[in-house]
Amino acid sequence: MSDVAVQQHHRPSWPDFSEFFSGFPNWSNLRPMFGGHPIKVEDDISEGVYELHAEIPGIDPKKDVDVTVRDGVLTIKAERSEKKESHGRSEFTYGSFTRSVTLPAGADEDAIKASYDKGILTVSVPLKESEVPAKRVDVEAG
Repeated sequence: MSDVAVQQHHRPSWPDFSEFFSGFPNWSNLRPMFGGHPIKVEDDISEGVYELHAEIPGIDPKKDVDVTVRDGVLTIKAERSEKKESHGRSEFTYGSFTRSVTLPAGADEDAIKASYDKGILTVSVPLKESEVPAKRVDVEAG
């Protein structure tokens, strides 16, 4: 008689978390309602310039990107269209992309410049010197 190894699979007493969330809606399907896919950004302030780098590869910056500023908010919108002649796999994200960021105090909205190189959009915003010093408020004891 031969011995056969038997593996027993124990079901944990706690449910699998993926089962718990299976009843919730797929949030990625709701993205178009909220302005499309988010754009990943990095920003920094150096030598009086606020600089924002946005990751949006595979687009034509002349046709597919719109950079606007209004009331201290910088908004980047981009559109990447899917190539229909492809017969292979595609894991890229297509459609509308958007990102808004609040500019730092003193941003010179009339001097903003943007450039695009190797999939990265760079937006440079000069910062004006703060002309109004902070006002000290005396605290009265009661």
